[in-house]
Amino acid sequence: MTSPAPFVISEIATGRFIDVNEQWERMLGYTREEQIGRTSNELNIWAEPKDRDRIVQKLLDHGHFKDEPVKYINKSGQSIFALWSAESISLGGRQVMLSLLYDETERKKYEKEQAKLQKQLLQAQKLETVGRLAGGVAHDYNNMLTIITGYSELAMAKVPIHDPLHSDLSEILKAAKRSTEITQQLLAFARKQSIAPKVLDLNEAIENMLKMLRRLIGEDIDLRWHPGNKLWPVLLDLTQVNQILANLCVNARDAVSGSGKISIATGNITFAETSDTFHEDFSAGDFVFLSVCDDGCGMNEEELSNLFEPFFTTKEIGQGTGLGLATVYGIVRQNKGFIKVDSKIGEGSTIRVFLPRHTAKSVQKKTTSTVKTSLGNRETVLLVEDEPMILRLAQTMLQELGYTVIAAGTPSHALDIAKDLPGDIDLLVTDVIMPEMDGRALSNLIRKMHPGLKILFMSGYTANVVVQHGVLGKGMYFIQKPFSIDELGKKVKGILGRA
Repeated sequence: MTSPAPFVISEIATGRFIDVNEQWERMLGYTREEQIGRTSNELNIWAEPKDRDRIVQKLLDHGHFKDEPVKYINKSGQSIFALWSAESISLGGRQVMLSLLYDETERKKYEKEQAKLQKQLLQAQKLETVGRLAGGVAHDYNNMLTIITGYSELAMAKVPIHDPLHSDLSEILKAAKRSTEITQQLLAFARKQSIAPKVLDLNEAIENMLKMLRRLIGEDIDLRWHPGNKLWPVLLDLTQVNQILANLCVNARDAVSGSGKISIATGNITFAETSDTFHEDFSAGDFVFLSVCDDGCGMNEEELSNLFEPFFTTKEIGQGTGLGLATVYGIVRQNKGFIKVDSKIGEGSTIRVFLPRHTAKSVQKKTTSTVKTSLGNRETVLLVEDEPMILRLAQTMLQELGYTVIAAGTPSHALDIAKDLPGDIDLLVTDVIMPEMDGRALSNLIRKMHPGLKILFMSGYTANVVVQHGVLGKGMYFIQKPFSIDELGKKVKGILGRA
C-alpha cells in the first residue's frame, strides 16, 4: 500500500487488522508485525473506546463515511488526533473496512497555541483598557485626594485631640488614605505604578512582614512560615512584595471559615524549555517561588477562570473591591514572572508566584532612613502648580514646615519670579505636567539663572506618563500625589540636607 497517508484494512466485525502501511505504523508507533492479526481494542489505541462502536455503526448504516474526528493513543502514550474516512467492501468473503486517515495532531497543537495567544492578546487588551482608565482618572483623583488629605492633617493639628471634631477629621483622613490604596491597587493591576526595584532576599522581606501578617489574618488562623534554603535573589520593589503577600494572605484568610491554617513557603526552581507549560505566561529559566497555601473552602472552575479579573469577587457587597488578586497578577507580570493556582472544593488552595532569579553577586541590605520630619530654616522654596487648590495647600504645608514659599500658578510666572528675585532659590518644587511647558523644561531654564538649584518634582499622573517627561532618573527627586505633610517634610528636608 503506497498511500502517502496512514491506511489500514481491518475486519468490521472484530476490528482485527489485516494490513497496514508504513505511514500508519509511523503514526501509532507499532510495527506491522505487532498489529496484523490483533484488534484495535487489544492494542488499546482508542482514547474513547465508544468511538469505534460509533464509527462501525455509521459504516453499517451508510457503507462509507468521510472525515470523522477520532482520537488515538500511540504506543508511547501520546494523543493522536485524526480525521478518519472509510468504506465497506467484501474481501475474500469477509466485510472489511478500508480506512484512510489524516493526522490532525499538529493542526490541533497549532489551534491550541493560537487559542493561547488569543487569550494572551485579550488579556493584554484588557490590561491596556484598564490601564488607560487608571491613568485617566489617577491624575484628577490624586489631586483631589491630596487636597482632602492635606487639609484634614492641617485641621487636625489645630484641634485638641479630645475634641469630637478631631475624631471626625481623623475618619476623613482614614477614608482618603483608603481611597489612595484603591487607586494604587488599580494602577498595580494596570502595571503603571511608580516602582523602585532593588535586589532583595525574599526570605528576609517576608520575615519582616510576619508580625503584620499575623495581625492581618487574626489569631484563629495558624500562620506557618517555611523559608527555602539558599534562596536566590530577586529584583523587586519592596512595596510590591508587601502588596503581593498581603493580598494573597487576605485572600487565604477569607477562604478559611473560623480556625484554619495558612502556610507561606519559598524556594528555588528551574524550568527547562520542555517543562510543562502549565500557564500561558510560563517562561523557561531560574525562578524563586513564593507560595501561599490555605485549607479553606477552595474554588470551583468558574472562580479559577476569573480569579485575576479586575473587580471579580465572591465576597458580599462592601466586603471587597475585587482588586486584590488582580493587583498581584499585575505586579507579577510587571516583574516578568507568572502565577500557578491549584484549588479543590473543600480542600483549599495554593497560589504560587514565580519571580525571575536575579544574577547579582550580593543582596542589598535594607537601610533605614535617618531623615526625620523637622522644621526648615526659612529656606526659599519656589512652588509651581497649575491647580489653584493644590498650590494653596502645598504653600500652606511648606510654610507650616518652616520654609519661605514663593508660589506661582504657571511656568511663565515662575520664570518671571526667578528672573527678578534678588536672592537665591534653595529649592524648586514643581508639578511635572502643566500648560505652557512641563516641569523638566521649566527646571532647566530656572537652573540657568540659579545654578545651585535643587529640584523636587510632583505629579498625580501614573509612572509611565511621568517617565516620558524624564523626571524619574538618577539624581532627580520626585514625590507622588497624594502626599501628606509628613511625607513632604521628610522629602524636602532630605533634599536640602544633601550637599
